[in-house]
Amino acid sequence: MNEQDMLTVGKIVNTHGIRGELKVISQTHFADERFAPGSKLVIEHPETKQRMNIEITGAREHKGMFMIKLAGYDNINDVEKYKGWEIKISKDNLGELEEGEYYHYEIVGCKVVTEEGQELGVITEILSPGANDVWVVKPAKGKEVLIPVIDEVVLTVDIASKTVTVRLMEGLI
Repeated sequence: MNEQDMLTVGKIVNTHGIRGELKVISQTHFADERFAPGSKLVIEHPETKQRMNIEITGAREHKGMFMIKLAGYDNINDVEKYKGWEIKISKDNLGELEEGEYYHYEIVGCKVVTEEGQELGVITEILSPGANDVWVVKPAKGKEVLIPVIDEVVLTVDIASKTVTVRLMEGLI
């Protein structure tokens, strides 16, 4: 499977206990679904790109992270080598979103324009600091612009043309 066909849904940051559990930072809106027992995922080394298919046999949320247990791994010594590996899923296995919702990979790279047609730049990152996401927009020159993802600001999102139209509120730039 190509790198473009895979999306990162989490990162293994450490082991937990001696029975082979792994601590995972979730990078998906559907963590309960993605890390549910029976889920078949792929883990990938971030540098060598070595991949391995895994099946989750147990998962629980703990202090903002997920503790997962992999099929066939019952000892800390067996899983320690996977620290730092990314957990990935095929784009084919993504669930359907409701209208007006988008996957992060669809938003990053979109051009942002104002309702008057002024080009602000390209979305490079999505932050999730609290009540709503914030899109980081990198202009051709100058400082990054932070766009709150709220109805009053984000007017249209056209995934096909990779264009987002926004209404600038007082103080955004």
